[in-house]
Amino acid sequence: MPAGRVRRGRQGAASAAALAALILGVAGLAVSLAGVAIQVLPRQFTAAERQKIMAWEVGRRWRTLPARSIFPASVRYQAPDTFPDGTPLALSAQRIGIAPQSACAAAADRPVALILARYGCQALLRATYVDGTDTYVLTVGVAVLPSRAQAGSVQRGLTAPRLTDSRRGAAAVAGVRTAGFGGTSAAGFTNSRRQLAASVSEGPYVVMYAVGYTDGRPWVPVTDDSYADAEMTSMAAGVARSVATVLGAPPRAPRCPGAPGC
Repeated sequence: MPAGRVRRGRQGAASAAALAALILGVAGLAVSLAGVAIQVLPRQFTAAERQKIMAWEVGRRWRTLPARSIFPASVRYQAPDTFPDGTPLALSAQRIGIAPQSACAAAADRPVALILARYGCQALLRATYVDGTDTYVLTVGVAVLPSRAQAGSVQRGLTAPRLTDSRRGAAAVAGVRTAGFGGTSAAGFTNSRRQLAASVSEGPYVVMYAVGYTDGRPWVPVTDDSYADAEMTSMAAGVARSVATVLGAPPRAPRCPGAPGC
């Protein structure tokens, strides 16, 4: 075989080998860059991961938010009456004080405490409010549960007729215990003076309330007085919803900052 043809054959083989090596090198570089991108670019959470992170964020608010944020100094609510032109009448409740954090069994009546304990209640936060005329007084309590599902189970237990039928007397007004504050218009608000009690749930929280009169009168069948019943319920429900909204508001969707291992 002529020497020139042999040399051309060897050169062609070398070129093919070089091309193959180049292709493999580019492929390896692409894989390496992809790996770097995965480490550096923000991670994309799955829907399940986002739900878990958001639930965790809501569930820790009772620890991370200042008490004055959970229980604002003033809460506006709608009165049961309206102006002559049909415009809703806005009223406000003023915070009298915030009680120290309590164990669930210490700040709730026994029937309620048993339900709370059954579903893993961790703590109970309380504050007391009065209306703008110093006629009605309210203690609102936040029971902290491990999850939304457990809070829902507690709420269903608390709405049982045996716990909420206030027509049966003061003993039936079971729920959060009152938190009175000496030297204020709420000083005489004791457990035996609770007129109405109810609760709402939001996320892993159950917000309970007990409402009565500031003048210290004992339990009376307030449901027989439609005006007082409506006034108390409007105030108490307004404060309870305000607290529940703060604690249970959906957080922003989680985003990974892009650091390795995020």
